[in-house]
Amino acid sequence: MAMAPTVKVILGSFAFAVFWVLAVFPAVPFMPIGRTAGSLLGAMLMVLFQVITPDQAYASIDLQILGLLFGTMVVSVYLERADMFKYLGKLLAYKSMGSKDLLFRICLISAISSAFFTNDTSCVVLTEFVLKIARQQNLPPHPFLLALASSANIGSSATPIGNPQNLVIAVQSKIPFGEFLFGNVSSMVIGVCVNAIILLAMFWKLLSVKKDEEEPPVEVTPEEHVNSHRFSPATMSHMTSQNSHELNGHLEALSIQSSPGVNGTVEYTIRNRLGSGDNEIIPKGVTDEKTLQKNDEKVVSRVSSNFDLGLEEIDEKSAKWKIEMWKIGVYVITVGMLISFLLGLNMSWTAITAALALVVLDFKDARPCLEKVSYSLLVFFCGMFVTVEGFNRTGIPSAVWDFMEPYAQIDHISGIAILAVVIVILSNLASNVPTVLLLGARVAAAAATISPEKEKKAWLILAWVSTIAGNLSLLGSAANLIVCEQARRAQNFGYNLTFWAHLKFGVPSTIIVTAIGLTLIRA
Repeated sequence: MAMAPTVKVILGSFAFAVFWVLAVFPAVPFMPIGRTAGSLLGAMLMVLFQVITPDQAYASIDLQILGLLFGTMVVSVYLERADMFKYLGKLLAYKSMGSKDLLFRICLISAISSAFFTNDTSCVVLTEFVLKIARQQNLPPHPFLLALASSANIGSSATPIGNPQNLVIAVQSKIPFGEFLFGNVSSMVIGVCVNAIILLAMFWKLLSVKKDEEEPPVEVTPEEHVNSHRFSPATMSHMTSQNSHELNGHLEALSIQSSPGVNGTVEYTIRNRLGSGDNEIIPKGVTDEKTLQKNDEKVVSRVSSNFDLGLEEIDEKSAKWKIEMWKIGVYVITVGMLISFLLGLNMSWTAITAALALVVLDFKDARPCLEKVSYSLLVFFCGMFVTVEGFNRTGIPSAVWDFMEPYAQIDHISGIAILAVVIVILSNLASNVPTVLLLGARVAAAAATISPEKEKKAWLILAWVSTIAGNLSLLGSAANLIVCEQARRAQNFGYNLTFWAHLKFGVPSTIIVTAIGLTLIRA
């Protein structure tokens, strides 16, 4: 693409710079409006400066990506309500054999859950589990928080639904879910193991310190979200005919009044006291009708009370059964969604269909669940699509790539290494999703001139490197920031993960894991 007129280049670069500053530093003092508003401001400036037309701006918004992102977020909300993440949290502490075993478990569970339920969701839910378990076992939380965030990023690289940049790559490249998984899963598995080894090597002494005092066991259940769901269909369980018959029989037996004997005296009357299990005997000679009536009222009251308790117990068991069946339904629908992905069905509509199936299964007002969807992220993507499209039309990205292309061919090792370095740097400067939007089509087009297999490999390399680049620094990915903020705000378990503490681990881990993973990517 040729360079645009100088005025458009200057104005487009200014609009993109505004977007970049607010995306990387959302609380910048001179304009603390946040990432979402920053992306909309950048998009508005692109149109206002006539870098792109309004029609081009609307056309640049990719509805497939937004639909896939929305659907997976809704599915994650229902999985959270179905206690899936609580069960994953319990796996962390189940028969743990010490601090090193716990570290490896966190790496493994974080990676697997992120691959199928996005890295951001996994970090939001699992951070508090990790903090509580670390406190329970009197362990420093620092290495475990690093393990959670870094493994979440590595694990998310394996699938198109693991993180936002992979969603973009999957839609633009049209690589099927199964082929995407097959191409990157080896790199992901080995990368998680290597990352765990690096953590163990860096914190071996810290994890080997004997525990002076162990905290009493704590329930590793997040204070929010978990168990927030209660199945409440339109009609709750009613009294069965058998229960009604049983109640009528009891009341009929109790309504029998004592009859006078042939000698004019009142015979012994046995009134069943079902509640206590014994019998109340009214002696002969008691003819006071009020006394008899009071006695009957007491017995009827006791029986009614006990029956009400029985009904409550039946209703409680019925409600529990319905909740368990609902959970099973959620898991079945989620597995069906993943199978549909593997069969090559349209990922966006499959995710939306699964989300709506979960809404119908819940059989109640979906507003509370839909309110948990991050609509600000969807709006951020809309603004980012427009802003990046405008910047592309200035011609600057094409000019830079034309200069880099001869040195970044993926048919030889040096070219792959140079391409990886460029992706890592851009991902940490401009964030990984804008990097994918700026480089994706160009890298793939250059690789397509070699062979179709190289084009596919170029997309997988972009997915792998842009994702692992997020481990370089605390600001490299949203998952890192989520873990940091969740840990800082956690009540009673708060911990501040600093930028430099993360950087000391992030630099060697990113370089080593990225290099090893590049050799294992299969096209």
